[in-house]
Amino acid sequence: MSGTPEASPGEPRLRRVPPAEVEAARMEAVRRYDILDTPPDGAFDRVAAMAARLFDVPVASVTIVDADRIWFKAVHGLEGVAQIGRDPGLCGSAILRDDALVIPDTLSDPTARTNPLVTGPLGVRFYAAAPIITADGHRLGTVNILDTTPRLITEADTETLADLAAVVLDAMELRLSGLRLLREEQERRKAEEAARTRAERDTEAITAFATTLQRTLLPPALPTVPGLELACHYQTDSPRDVGGDFYDVFSLGGQRWAFFLGDVCGKGAEAAAVTSLTRYTLRAAAQHHDDPTEVLNALNSALLLDPSMGSRYCTCVFGTLQPAPGGGFTVTVAMGGHPPAFHLQHGDDGAMAVNGIRPSGGMLVGALEGARFASHTFHLAPGHGLLLYTDGLTEARLPDGTMLGEEGVAAFLTTRTTPDAGRLIEDTIALIMDLPTGTGDDVALLALSVPLAPATDQTAAASTARTLATPGAGAARADQER
Repeated sequence: MSGTPEASPGEPRLRRVPPAEVEAARMEAVRRYDILDTPPDGAFDRVAAMAARLFDVPVASVTIVDADRIWFKAVHGLEGVAQIGRDPGLCGSAILRDDALVIPDTLSDPTARTNPLVTGPLGVRFYAAAPIITADGHRLGTVNILDTTPRLITEADTETLADLAAVVLDAMELRLSGLRLLREEQERRKAEEAARTRAERDTEAITAFATTLQRTLLPPALPTVPGLELACHYQTDSPRDVGGDFYDVFSLGGQRWAFFLGDVCGKGAEAAAVTSLTRYTLRAAAQHHDDPTEVLNALNSALLLDPSMGSRYCTCVFGTLQPAPGGGFTVTVAMGGHPPAFHLQHGDDGAMAVNGIRPSGGMLVGALEGARFASHTFHLAPGHGLLLYTDGLTEARLPDGTMLGEEGVAAFLTTRTTPDAGRLIEDTIALIMDLPTGTGDDVALLALSVPLAPATDQTAAASTARTLATPGAGAARADQER
């Protein structure tokens, strides 16, 4: 793209004006390089110094021609000049040419002899400039050499000046590439920051949703059972997921009470739906069946008949409580594929005796038609305790990598000093917190105990509930390690 205007006969040599569309395209190219009013740059300063040295002139410069001014990107031999007007200007005329503009004696040039650089204190008598031309033909500015005495330069000198202008363009292209990379990096970082912000916002929303949904799947508080102390704990493996563990304690009327604890396979919304169905089915079935095994049969049928349950099943321990003659409670429990409950009492030797309660024949609930469930009845006497838990506890890893297991839980319980429900829960929570990798799964705990002292209106109301929507200390350490 040349854009060189035609000079009419008699037209002054330095007064030609480019077509408006050519000038508009040229200014667009100048803006593309984003170089106007930028700080000094060593690459351009070196070109100006090299031009002065090669041509042995007192002044050399690199200029960019703006719409109405000549802006100096680099100057050698001239202090305090940052820009001058474009018209009348030597540089402004030089960018209208495809080749270098050479004025051997400015006083002999009909237009240059009136230029302020010639008539002013600088007294320029020689001027030569090579245009800085882009690959697509736009002239951005010039590389200039000026002297205070007239002189002639050879064709080779003119080519050298053109080469310096090409070096300036290379520096501008390199600078432009750097700017583009910088802008792309800034855009990338901005996009990443926006994505991170969206992810954090989504995570907060998911956590809030999961926490709220989880609360709806658990009883808001444990009831007051005369003569019985109750305590529970619920801990999710991740605050952003809904667990399938569940528990409940409720009245059956006539001084009879029911309790259950279980674990639906899997996590997430589908597990939450099964958990909800399981809880309400157990509560409803308990109102119609005195035998806990019949309650589990009803749950088994409900899970199998609901097509939305898919392949979901659960483990569950369901029990009833009835005050026993002489104190304590008669407890009947039925199990379906669940780990044993542990019955605790002080032994004859003063140590804690721990007995696993697991009726034989208890199959998974909701897995097979005709599943069989078994029950066991025992006396929860004053001074006795009962601990129910989900497999998040037994499958937790010890420091050596082995699972805690049912034997580990039983061994842990034998070292307790009291079977009181509240203390059992607090001690078990401490055990979980001390595990190096947390539990790796949700954990539900439910403890029942009969105080030795006769129950009063005050002591009979003792019950404790704890629910954690965030992982314990061990799980937090595991997350950091992952």
